Amino acid sequence: MDNITRVAKLSETKYQTRFGVNKPTFDAMLAILEKAYKEMRRKGGRKRKLSVLDMLIVWFAYMHDYRTMEDIGFDYTCHKQRICEAIAWVEDTLVKDGTFSLPSKRELIKDSTEIVIAIVDATECETERPQKNRRNLTPANTSAIRSKTKL
Repeated sequence: MDNITRVAKLSETKYQTRFGVNKPTFDAMLAILEKAYKEMRRKGGRKRKLSVLDMLIVWFAYMHDYRTMEDIGFDYTCHKQRICEAIAWVEDTLVKDGTFSLPSKRELIKDSTEIVIAIVDATECETERPQKNRRNLTPANTSAIRSKTKL
């Protein structure tokens, strides 16, 4: 069964458990990616092995489920390099769009946030180890070692 029918059969609550986002957010991400893909392929070019929906699902599998690229590539019968390219493209496209970006550090500081300082004692402690001397070392029988190497 392809991903189009599988995603169409998902209920509203399953989107949250499967992808980590709700259905309207998933649909908004998909619309942004489809628009960017059409613009990128406007002049033509080779069709990608993974569809836009597949690339979004691959990105969620990598980010939400912490699956490896090789494992995802095995499921989609393609090399992990194609999976890496798909993940990078989805991530870059969503960041460039700005709809799903986080606020900047300056905006966070401008708000009336309370700064909490935690002090941790991280002083170094010496580890007690036995001193090395000749009595603690195990002497090796050098003549037995030499006789084995001559054989």
